[in-house]
Amino acid sequence: MLRSRHHYFRSLCDFAFPFAILSIPIVAAHSGATAASTTTEQAMSFKISSPSFSNGGTIEKKLTCEGADVSPQLKWTEPPDGTKSFALLVDDPDAPVGNWNHWTIWNIPSSLRSLPEGQSKEASLPDGSQQGLNDFRKPGYNGPCPPPGKPHRYYFKLFALDAKLELRAGARKKDLEEAMRGHILAQAEWMGKYGR
Repeated sequence: MLRSRHHYFRSLCDFAFPFAILSIPIVAAHSGATAASTTTEQAMSFKISSPSFSNGGTIEKKLTCEGADVSPQLKWTEPPDGTKSFALLVDDPDAPVGNWNHWTIWNIPSSLRSLPEGQSKEASLPDGSQQGLNDFRKPGYNGPCPPPGKPHRYYFKLFALDAKLELRAGARKKDLEEAMRGHILAQAEWMGKYGR
């Protein structure tokens, strides 16, 4: 009788053990899927906005070359986990010569959730942010300055990055885009229009 029970127990173990092993990666895979889902949700909820103009609305004159030419106030929501810095590009895709860059800035600290109106035009800022040369060949922000005619669109694109970037002084938009490749966790966009 004892021998029979022992034989039954071994048979049961031989049957159940492979299923116990197989269940481990399934749990791990489910856990990974949950983490990926959370990251995707965080990326989708990442938003940028400006109290200076509505999304798709008219940009204030003081933010353009016809005014004080100061940068707008910008604010954004919580970025995805693992964000180490932010980068910002401001572009006019309607320029006569093709896409025209108005602002290139990177290594914005991950602790920030806004930029003030009238950001300094210095290449290196006290908080560690770095500003490259825009297509006016100047560091920092230069606002809308379209030729007379139909209003142009100006896209403010904020990137949440998983690293701080190493870029030389005087870097341009294309340099930033290349440096960001493979490091973008999320992207948010706000657009304003201006014409004269």
